[in-house]
Amino acid sequence: MTTILTCPFKKLPTTSKWALRFAIRPLSCSSQLRAAPAVQTKTKKTLAKPNIRNVVVVDGVRTPFLLSGTSGLLHRTSVPKEVVDYIIFGTVIQEVKTSNVAREAALGAGFSDKTPAHTVTMACISANQAMTTGVGLIASGQCDVIVAGGVELMSDIPIRHSRKMRKLMLDLNKAKSMGQRLSLISKFRLNFLAPELPAVAEFSTSETMGHSADRLAAAFAVSRLEQDEYALRSHSLAKKAQDEGLLSDVVPFRVPGKDTVTKDNGIRPSSLEQMAKLKPAFIKPYGTVTAANSSFLTDGASAMLIMAEEKALAMGYKPKAYLRDFMYVSQDPKDQLLLGPTYATPKVLEKAGLTMNDIDAFEFHEAFSGQILANFKAMDSDWFAENYMGRKTKVGLPPLEKFNNWGGSLSLGHPFGATGCRLVMAAANRLRKEGGQYGLVAACAAGGQGHAMIVEAYPK
Repeated sequence: MTTILTCPFKKLPTTSKWALRFAIRPLSCSSQLRAAPAVQTKTKKTLAKPNIRNVVVVDGVRTPFLLSGTSGLLHRTSVPKEVVDYIIFGTVIQEVKTSNVAREAALGAGFSDKTPAHTVTMACISANQAMTTGVGLIASGQCDVIVAGGVELMSDIPIRHSRKMRKLMLDLNKAKSMGQRLSLISKFRLNFLAPELPAVAEFSTSETMGHSADRLAAAFAVSRLEQDEYALRSHSLAKKAQDEGLLSDVVPFRVPGKDTVTKDNGIRPSSLEQMAKLKPAFIKPYGTVTAANSSFLTDGASAMLIMAEEKALAMGYKPKAYLRDFMYVSQDPKDQLLLGPTYATPKVLEKAGLTMNDIDAFEFHEAFSGQILANFKAMDSDWFAENYMGRKTKVGLPPLEKFNNWGGSLSLGHPFGATGCRLVMAAANRLRKEGGQYGLVAACAAGGQGHAMIVEAYPK
């Protein structure tokens, strides 16, 4: 990261009311595999607010996202290290040697030891939190220039000794005599050596996210075929974007002891026939979530340079986008764990005075195909809006021709702490390429939380 700065369903507690309401409707993705036409949009109002500083994205970079198992932002932007007022990074699985990876990365990248840095964690929206914390610091006048981002290294996660082994080691450290030490050692058993891996289940429900995604897909009547079709769409669009050089935020990264990696290596378009051969990954044997329609464990890091608009212009930069209104939401972590985008989207649109029709580029985090398609059905349901969201009408369905046109987390990868910046940069870069004005970024996260943000294209 331093370098980037330089069981069967009938036994499950599915919500039966949802299953009765949501009939299976085939989702045809084949037409979306072609190049999306440029967005034709007339100029809309700007979202600038009186007496509030505009916050802009100057640029953003990320390492290639790699299946688990360089020059960077400073080089890309040539920003002097001394002008950076603050550094904020997100991460999920903490490095045991430091609770503040942002500070260590900043020092390792050569930033002044006078530049403050802190680390945030909010599951899959950790980088989103890093960015919006930076937006708040700039908008309030506390800072002018901030580096925000995130990092995750799933290939080298911290593995703990068992609780019994940890207690024995601590007690041995406190023992004052040889007799006490020998007495403690006599209590040792081989099963003490069984390691503890980082939890992959929700702390409050003890359910894995994949299991929850399977239940959610069943509750919203999302079929296995629909999920596989959507995953194939994601991989095909990502491959097309990669081949056409559209993933311009990717910078080369030299993996220690190995070669330099220049592109994401999880993009693997397959066929529906091959995907159909895979067995359920979580709920066996009747589940519909498989390895092919789920995001994969990923290593990667991302960083963005965000500034007050006047500061960026004074330094000669041409910003890529404005960071506008944003919203965080939380809901039931049992049955609505992955519905963050459904809840956050209408709130951020209302806050910004926009509608779904105003959005030119949608960039949603794809944890699972079933999660995306369940959100689509929830957003397109008046019944769900009235009964679960306290709204009179539905949110509305994002048009597929505007949705994740350069691939998403299913294909590009999902380093937990870094995905938020990728989403924002994808929206910003798509707006510039396609000629749109507004982008909507949204993501779900562990704990039943979610985030949404409006990105506005900077005038050319």
